[in-house]
Amino acid sequence: MFGYININQKELSEESRKAYQSYYCGLCRRLKTNCGAKGQMLLNYDMTFLIVLLTGLYELENQSSDILCALHPTKKRRVWLNEATDYAAAMNLILAYHNLIDDWKDDKAYSKKAFAKMLDKDYLKVMEKYPRQVRAVEEYMKKTEEIEKRREKNLDLAAGLSGEMLGEVFCWKEDEWAEELRTMGFYMGKFIYLMDAFEDYDADVEKNAYNPLVFMEKGQEQDRDTWCKLLLTSMMSECAKSFERLPILLHADILRNVLYSGVWTRYEYLQLKKRKTEEKAKKKMRK
Repeated sequence: MFGYININQKELSEESRKAYQSYYCGLCRRLKTNCGAKGQMLLNYDMTFLIVLLTGLYELENQSSDILCALHPTKKRRVWLNEATDYAAAMNLILAYHNLIDDWKDDKAYSKKAFAKMLDKDYLKVMEKYPRQVRAVEEYMKKTEEIEKRREKNLDLAAGLSGEMLGEVFCWKEDEWAEELRTMGFYMGKFIYLMDAFEDYDADVEKNAYNPLVFMEKGQEQDRDTWCKLLLTSMMSECAKSFERLPILLHADILRNVLYSGVWTRYEYLQLKKRKTEEKAKKKMRK
C-alpha cells in the first residue's frame, strides 16, 4: 500500500521541496518520540502528504527546529511539527502494523511478525485515541482477506475497500470538511489499490496469488495497460476534484504537485521498466 503518494521533485520549487522535507522529517521525529527507534523504520512519504493536506486545510501553525539525525549527521535538518504530524504518525503506525501482519500471513515472514509484536503496545495506544480509524483499518483487513479467499472478480468492489478505509484515515475530525476528505481519501485509496494490482500483476500470476486484474475480459486483457491507465486517471480526477473544493491556500502547490504529477511517477517508472524489458527481449530474439 505504501509508496505511491509522493511528490514529483522535478516539478516542484526549491522552497516547496524544503517545506515538504521539513514535514517528512517532522513525521520521522514524531514516530521516534512515540515508538522509539523502531518507529522510524515505519516512515513513509504517503503520510507526509496527509500532514501537508491537513496543515493546509486547517491552517495549522508549525513548531520549527533544526536537528541532527543519524542519517544526516553532518548537516542539521529543519523539522516542522504540528497537530497533523501527531495524527499522521498515528495513522502511519496503524497502516504499517497491519502491513506487517499481512506480510506475515502471505509469506510467513517471521521477521515481520516479530516486528509487529514489538509494536503491540504502541498500537493499543493509538486504538484508544483513534478508535474510528483503527476500526476502519481492521475491518478493511478482514474484508480484504475474505475477498482474496473467494477470489473476488469485481475490481471495483475490491478497490472500494481500500477507498473506504483511506477515506476514514483522511477524515481527521468529524467537522464541515469530513465528507470531502472522505471522498478524497476514497478515490485515492482506489487509485492506490489499482496501482498496486497493476504493479504486482506478473508476480501474482506467477505465484497464483489473488489479483483482480487476472479476471479481466478478453478484450480488456489485450490492452491492460491502456484500460488501467483510464481507470487510474478517472480515480485521480475524482480525488483532485475533491481537493479543489477544499479552501486550501497554504502548500497548495505541493498538494497539486502530488495529485497531478507525483502519483504518476511510479506508473511512469513501471512503463519505462517494461519498455526496457521488451527491448532486451527483442534484441535477444534477433541474436
